[in-house]
Amino acid sequence: MTQDERWNIRYQEVKEFIEREHRNPSKHRIEEHDMLNWLKANRKALNAGKMKEERVEKFRKLLEMTEQYRRKNQYE
Repeated sequence: MTQDERWNIRYQEVKEFIEREHRNPSKHRIEEHDMLNWLKANRKALNAGKMKEERVEKFRKLLEMTEQYRRKNQYE
């Protein structure tokens, strides 16, 4: 399995999680740490300009999706 295939699998996993749960991966749930770490590492690569060109557009769409569910107040 190539690095691109692994990246695409993880991308799909995170995207499906957000669509299914209507929230971002939590730092408080151990089973979600891999997804959270993947998001943080790729955000860091994007900001540093080290992300591959073919991944940038897909990842930006994923970031837009994460912003939609950012820090919801449970009392609202």
